[in-house]
Amino acid sequence: MFSKLFKATLITFCIFVFVFANALNAKEHPSLILTKEGVEKIRDNLGKVPLFDATVEKIKAEVDKEIALGIDTPIPKDFSGGYTHYRHKQNFVIAQQAGALYQILQDEKYAIYVRDMLLQYEAMYKDLPVHPQVRSYAPGKLFWQCLNDSNWLVFMSQAYDTIYDFLSSEEREKLENNLFRPFADYISLANPAFYNRIHNHSTWGNAAVGMIGLVMDDQALIQRALYGIQDDGLAVGGVDDDGGTIKSENQKRGFLANLEEPFSPDGYYTEGPYYQRYAMYPFLIFATAMQNKLPEYGVLQHKDNVLLKGIDALLNLTDADGDFFPLNDGQKGMSYFTPSLVTAVNIGYYYGNQNPELLSIAEKQNEVLLDQTGLAVAIGVQANMAEPYTKHSVNLSDGANGDEGGVAVLRSGQEDLTAVFKYAAQGLSHGHYDKLSFSLYRKGTEVLQDYGLVRFVNVGQKGGGNYLKENASWAKSTIAHNTLSQNQEMHFGGDYKTGSQHHSDLHFYADHDEKVQVASALETNAYPGTRMHRTIAFINANDFSEPFMLDIMKVSAKKAHDYDLPFYYFGQVIQTNFDYIKPSSLSPLGDKNGYQHLYLEATGKPSADTTQFSWLHEGKFYTLSTLTAPSDEILMTRIGANDPDFNLRSEPGVMLRRNNTQDTVFVTIVEPHGSYSPVTELSLNSNSAIKSLELLHDDKAYTAVRIEDVKGKTQLFVVSNLDAEKTREHTLTIGSKNYRWEGPYAYITAP
Repeated sequence: MFSKLFKATLITFCIFVFVFANALNAKEHPSLILTKEGVEKIRDNLGKVPLFDATVEKIKAEVDKEIALGIDTPIPKDFSGGYTHYRHKQNFVIAQQAGALYQILQDEKYAIYVRDMLLQYEAMYKDLPVHPQVRSYAPGKLFWQCLNDSNWLVFMSQAYDTIYDFLSSEEREKLENNLFRPFADYISLANPAFYNRIHNHSTWGNAAVGMIGLVMDDQALIQRALYGIQDDGLAVGGVDDDGGTIKSENQKRGFLANLEEPFSPDGYYTEGPYYQRYAMYPFLIFATAMQNKLPEYGVLQHKDNVLLKGIDALLNLTDADGDFFPLNDGQKGMSYFTPSLVTAVNIGYYYGNQNPELLSIAEKQNEVLLDQTGLAVAIGVQANMAEPYTKHSVNLSDGANGDEGGVAVLRSGQEDLTAVFKYAAQGLSHGHYDKLSFSLYRKGTEVLQDYGLVRFVNVGQKGGGNYLKENASWAKSTIAHNTLSQNQEMHFGGDYKTGSQHHSDLHFYADHDEKVQVASALETNAYPGTRMHRTIAFINANDFSEPFMLDIMKVSAKKAHDYDLPFYYFGQVIQTNFDYIKPSSLSPLGDKNGYQHLYLEATGKPSADTTQFSWLHEGKFYTLSTLTAPSDEILMTRIGANDPDFNLRSEPGVMLRRNNTQDTVFVTIVEPHGSYSPVTELSLNSNSAIKSLELLHDDKAYTAVRIEDVKGKTQLFVVSNLDAEKTREHTLTIGSKNYRWEGPYAYITAP
């Protein structure tokens, strides 16, 4: 009896200790991103860690400048790019930084600045109407869309946490009742179409509600953040600003669902790296805040540490200069120097076993967070612990379970040549109709491009800084990408709902051989009745000065179609081995599906079985060699037709057109070679090393391509079209020769 009583008493005591400890933690501030313990460690190390000290001084100068200018919280009226939009955005960034400086430097001027700004917002917000620029499916109050309002609350929650104890109880009550709770309710309860979905927009909304809930120890808001609004009253169907479906049957919702659905087990985010970069900030900030305040939920570790995997996936989706590959809607030039990636690198290092390779990225970023994660990174850099972040070839799956296609990144050497092969799912509302497309890079230079998006972000003169109509009519179109277009139609008829039901499938991926790396994938739904099988291979041949890319697009169809295969390059045409005719005036190539935006600059016919097209770009020669038939056409195009506001970049392309054909194979090699210096005026190795291509064999089971160089040496590349087992043994007879190999492909050089 005594034993049972003792055990019961002990259990009760443990529960009391746990609840009491949590209660103390809930009342302790700061406790979201900065913590009490972290602040103490930072103060102990001030003046001792150069990278951290430099960041403090840099941010202090920026914040002091803003304090000197005074606080301005103007009545909202502008789209992104306008003054009021900029001012409110600047306010939340500076407030968050000022709060961190208050904790670190213990200078009350920073707390006073944040307090006075928040009280100004409190006085404004309680009577603030919906934003006057009504364009969004979910208009905000401070900004034209709830997304930006959510940005504001994510940052202001951190600012509030840092000055919480500086404020009087009356000030806190006023801010929480008149500003923070109504703000959280507006972006969630009043806008369920924005809040209750799987999308980067909702991630920001979920994180915003959760962050302010954590500061105020409001369990209802925390649960709403994690699990969404359970009964939102939304009808099935609605469409958002980008044409994506807002609500579907059995819609999942909340922060945890946004961790589950868009991320593959490899950490790839289905909207693409541009939006993954944007969403990683709220993902990581709220997950870190939950780790610090309510670690028992395991949010940061959710789905087998998918957020930490996502950081590595993001870094692998950059070129040699750190720019993100513009898959789906993606602005070129966005890179890992953006503040959200500083956050990702710092949090990833601190919570991810302190990978020393991340320190080399931090060194390049030359900035850290003003919290304990940033201090840890700065200490690691100071201790010379950094190791180079080496990017290798990688195959990243797409889909919540990793079974909805993916993206393969093939890299040769130290990113001497990089191919980005996209065989992924639709990518939600930011996806493009570009199944089996690819782009090609040499170091940090685009060789064959993915156009990216049509938007001038935060440039008010261009549609308020929002997506322009040409994003749908050009950038999302199939013909805007380096992939096959059938009958001048878009994949899935350009229908979002249809495209969202399908994905391409990996046939095989192999990067174990430094000489040959291959990615091969299938698409059977983009055009009903047509099967596309594309294989991209990097070949580092002994007799070539540099690696080259082999591209095999095998098409099987139930009836004859017209096919277009474009390649969008940069630079100056140098030479062709075919004659072409340039029209006296330019006209569009078509009237819809993206063709209306392409000028036809020249038309040619093949003069040989192997057609060659050479150009010069940034001191490097490139030659595209492609297998052609006499009936094929070669079209030289330029983007920009039917573009009255000059929203599109005027960039060239070369297109292979094959009409009235049923089954066919497109075989192409893209070959970097030589160099040209405008300083020395020397042109070296300006001619292609490829003499000819030949399709030696093609049937359902195998496709074999023969490559002959100018010295008469040959190479044979064979793809197993049906059986991709790594250990399967194959035998193929071509003419009088028997070829035997193991695995899904064979690369054979002549002795």
